[in-house]
Amino acid sequence: MPPSNKFCTSISCMDGRIQLPIIHWLQEKYNVDFIDTITEPGVDKLFSNSTKMEEIKAKVSISVNKHGSKLILVSGHHDCAGNPVSKNEHVNHIKNTVKIVESWKLPVKVIGAWVNDDWEIERL
Repeated sequence: MPPSNKFCTSISCMDGRIQLPIIHWLQEKYNVDFIDTITEPGVDKLFSNSTKMEEIKAKVSISVNKHGSKLILVSGHHDCAGNPVSKNEHVNHIKNTVKIVESWKLPVKVIGAWVNDDWEIERL
């Protein structure tokens, strides 16, 4: 595929093990060149904290409004130190976070994904 010069946004854990798998997956599956990465430890659980949620929303707004991002990925991952819960709980957190981000009514597609114990991306 030819380069697209497009941005997308990744809301993910700060864990460095997941960054490259997410970047490569987004570039391959969505033909984007650049990924604005917003990270916090255990980010998929932070959306229950309104202060943190507003900080993340402000960063997402920059990505969408200044860089033209058309896609937001919310992810969680195996062996997360910031949110040490089961995969099931992570998946629920991710799905809830996707709903919250969609409620912001930004002109973007919002998707969720799980990074498994082989560091592969599973779209939810």
